[in-house]
Amino acid sequence: MNENSQSVRRSAARLGAVQALYQIETADATPDTVIREFIDIRLGSEIEGVEYADADPEFFTDIVRGVYGQLEDIDAKINGALSGSWVTARLDRTLRQILRAGAYELMARIDVPSRVIINEYVDVTHSFYENQEPGFANGVLDKLSRELRPGELKDGTSKGKGKGK
Repeated sequence: MNENSQSVRRSAARLGAVQALYQIETADATPDTVIREFIDIRLGSEIEGVEYADADPEFFTDIVRGVYGQLEDIDAKINGALSGSWVTARLDRTLRQILRAGAYELMARIDVPSRVIINEYVDVTHSFYENQEPGFANGVLDKLSRELRPGELKDGTSKGKGKGK
């Protein structure tokens, strides 16, 4: 598989992970049930005229399980990056899942450079929002990146190594 194809599959996995995290929270479903549904039915399929991109199932699963395995720590990190009286519980449900997935990757996926993670989740945010939310997500993830990976981001560029996406 070429690098471009892998990056497209990882981008689709990130978008699918945010959707799965949303479903887990709204339906009070278990992560394993939703992961199985997405892998078996949604990822790479067409449902009601909407074609889901072919996603990297292992990467998708890692994000969803990782977020739920470290949810309290992730929310605490996000809360620390939010301004004023904002906490994750006050955020729009979709935006909360985007930040959780991005925070998880920043914490656990050191094989992916910070700038790639931030850009990917800003793109995911654009899939759901048209107003200020993408800039908000960028700011929170940038702040988290500087805390979790000090020195990796410098003047808008990443020193991260690896194939990224």
